[in-house]
Amino acid sequence: MIRSLSLVAFAAAATMLIGAPAVADAQGNAMSSPMAATPSCTPPPRFGGQNYCAGPKLTNTLALIVAGGGPAHFSTATAFGVLADGKAEAEQAKLIKQYGKPAFLQYLKTFDFVISDSLAIVTKDKVALPATPEPDPKDGKALAAALYTDGMAPDGAFSVEYMLDHLVTHPIHVQVMKDIDAKYGPSADAAYHVVTLQIFQDLKAVYGL
Repeated sequence: MIRSLSLVAFAAAATMLIGAPAVADAQGNAMSSPMAATPSCTPPPRFGGQNYCAGPKLTNTLALIVAGGGPAHFSTATAFGVLADGKAEAEQAKLIKQYGKPAFLQYLKTFDFVISDSLAIVTKDKVALPATPEPDPKDGKALAAALYTDGMAPDGAFSVEYMLDHLVTHPIHVQVMKDIDAKYGPSADAAYHVVTLQIFQDLKAVYGL
């Protein structure tokens, strides 16, 4: 079990550089342009694990956003309800007991910001989102499985860093972390990664991923 002390242990900030984002076709696959094929993959992961350096799986990104209410109305609480399905209330109670209610509420705010900031960046950089999400944004188990797969690094370990790289590219992930630091502080960024890891560990157990 990851305990609250982990939130402090991961709080160190790093200065990071952002490279050019990838673009995708209508199916969410990276297009075979030099920019898409080799996005900048430095610096190393801030909170451990490995970087994902190829093009993003934007159909999964869109599925997560739609599950949370869509780009204009995204809510982490809504997306959480879809991912955890009938166990959402029990999982929320567990996380509040584990981390405390203020930390959990800050986590929801941070996750909301991650989505809005990512969307602002991809819009500014003209990254094309696919027309159709995949998997079905209403299918919590399928969506959890897809996101969990996105986070499975070559070393066989699930990594939040690897999942986020997979969803938005490493350069955009890095920029979003810098933006979290500026808005909420490095400790909120650390907590975001720690609680997300715990949630996906719990989803793995619930769904047998």
